Amino acid sequence: MTELAGRVAVVTGGASGIGLGIAQAFHDAGARIVIADLSLEQAKAAAESLDGLAVQTDVSDASSMQALAEATLAHYGEVDVLVNNAGVGPQAKLADMTLADWHWLLNVNLWGVIHGLDTFLPLISARPEGGHIVNVSSMSAFSPLSPLGGYAVTKAGVTALTEVLALELEQSGSAVHATVVAPGPVRTQIGQSLRNRPAQDVGSLREFNISPPDELWKEPREVGEIVLDAVRANALYAITHPQLWPRVAARNAGIAAAFGQQ
Repeated sequence: MTELAGRVAVVTGGASGIGLGIAQAFHDAGARIVIADLSLEQAKAAAESLDGLAVQTDVSDASSMQALAEATLAHYGEVDVLVNNAGVGPQAKLADMTLADWHWLLNVNLWGVIHGLDTFLPLISARPEGGHIVNVSSMSAFSPLSPLGGYAVTKAGVTALTEVLALELEQSGSAVHATVVAPGPVRTQIGQSLRNRPAQDVGSLREFNISPPDELWKEPREVGEIVLDAVRANALYAITHPQLWPRVAARNAGIAAAFGQQ
């Protein structure tokens, strides 16, 4: 069991949406919070509400992640938990995506997680009591849909990375654990992701505008509580919408059939 009381938790993309919901849940469980976000103004507002530290961070930049770690250690002297949450989610058909689209999506959604792992895993592993790595993926990794193919590619990478990380940590006897979060529809600002894309970086991506049924939507704080429970249980998967299983089961049935299992 990973307890949060007194631990230092860094949350990327923590100024709003799922990141803020996780930060709030961890804070209420007794954790000391670092809000890392591309928007320093929003990060400061979120951190102030949680009596935490705000650090402007671009997860696609390895040096920015290193600066985040240094700021965390300078302020708290330690770090126990990393939540790789920052991500973008615009949409486009694969045939319409430019290389610039692919580079931007991969740099934020996948390289951002890799940068976090590269920077923070050694620091957390050095803690005698261990700690936790939380990577926020998506239901799209389990059941990809058009026109979210590019997004699904990045989240499938995050999921595979976390599954292998958890296995390697267990095999090495590490006191560090890993959880991958697979959110379904959550009320966040992911529909305005393009606001953070460099103005000169023109491509074919458009804002996310898929509209699931109203009853499927969850609030970020609800997701935060689900993640908190998963971390406490050292669970590999944190599923926010178990009612979406039939969609995943249908995909898995096709895979099983291809293996001659049906």
